[in-house]
Amino acid sequence: MGLLPEFGNLFFTLAAFIVALSIIVTVHEYGHYIIGRWSGIHAEVFSLGFGPVLFSRTDKRGTQWQVAALPFGGYVKFLGDANAASAGADDEVMSHLDAKERRRTMHGAPLWARAATIFAGPAFNFIFSILIFTAFLAVQGLPDKTPRVGPLFAMPGVVELQEGDLITAIDGQPTPELTDFYRVGSEIAPAESVPYTVERDGQTLTVQGPHPIPARAAGIALNSAARDASMQTGDVVLSVNETPVWAFSQLPPLVSDGAGAPVALQVWRSGSEVDLSLTPRRTDLPLPDGGFETRWLIGLQSGTFFEHPTRSVGVVEAVPLAVAQIGEIVTNSISGLYHMITGAISTCNLSGPVGIATTSGEMASDGAASFIWFIAVLSTAVGLLNLFPIPILDGGHLVFHAYEALVGRPPNERVMGYLMSFGLVLLGAMMLFALGNDLFC
Repeated sequence: MGLLPEFGNLFFTLAAFIVALSIIVTVHEYGHYIIGRWSGIHAEVFSLGFGPVLFSRTDKRGTQWQVAALPFGGYVKFLGDANAASAGADDEVMSHLDAKERRRTMHGAPLWARAATIFAGPAFNFIFSILIFTAFLAVQGLPDKTPRVGPLFAMPGVVELQEGDLITAIDGQPTPELTDFYRVGSEIAPAESVPYTVERDGQTLTVQGPHPIPARAAGIALNSAARDASMQTGDVVLSVNETPVWAFSQLPPLVSDGAGAPVALQVWRSGSEVDLSLTPRRTDLPLPDGGFETRWLIGLQSGTFFEHPTRSVGVVEAVPLAVAQIGEIVTNSISGLYHMITGAISTCNLSGPVGIATTSGEMASDGAASFIWFIAVLSTAVGLLNLFPIPILDGGHLVFHAYEALVGRPPNERVMGYLMSFGLVLLGAMMLFALGNDLFC
């Protein structure tokens, strides 16, 4: 697959990207708007997009809501702002305002109101992501804690297990909890058939089935060799370079041994065998300790050969799990950026607009649930990026506010202007660098 999908899918990719970006930008800018309004700061313009205005209306509070022609961002312009970035005051406008009216501007409001308004943009991105992750948990639930067999996936070979079976042991090793099932499954040697002890209709039986964690594609990673080769969820790898495969644990060493050389896969798909050739990609994977491990991967995600029955999840349990998901995304992002700066991992891990657009299209093609999940992840990334202490970003504004809180006066306007220009150049350089990654990595 090339840099972008074929022309027939280009519109779909761009549409998915614009939809995802527009939702995230709207959430971000609405955070600025609503907290500013509650703090007594008047918004003159709420714009989705830049450039010529396609549609606008003015509400009863005097705020103009508009959609502009270039749908790659947005802004809120507050009373007294010289520009959309709230980088400085419009001296001519400010000079004609009395004390009460100046209080309604970003530059005349108390420090707490300005800081809260600025921080609200990234905060709303995080809150939006938490709501989506919580909704997913509430709708989908979590796997039941016991290793009970749900609907079985189509698999080659002997599968004597039935839906509803409670797996109490694998090859004689007890599995009282689902965590034990996966622990034992990771320890069992690869084999074409494995004995399971199950409870079925009040009886204890020993039946045969595939390896607990078979070489089945439970998912296909984005921007991966498997996706490029049109592998599908549910494909079962039978062999790699003519070496028989029964367990997912066999795949990493067989793929990595070639250090990026093409691998020949024989795949079972809905009763038929398919021959594929894939070229593994060098991938930097985050480790639990915060570091990274570089491996050659084809992009298959592991799983078992049946669905796990789920249990319902209440809000009290779901929200902390959703917050933990946000924390993991933020931690991995910061760790990845640090390791790129230090040279520990490739800078090709940083995607630009083309890469994000392509990912948007791929996630949308995987279904609405995948696309919504991607929007939540991207919203978290946008919130984090905006908190970086770079002048012109929200984080830069918050640094200026912190300086004002410490010394009792705002930074010198000329110095602030220079810093804003530097921030704009730095942000532009970062975007060009990321775009270069999209083109040449």
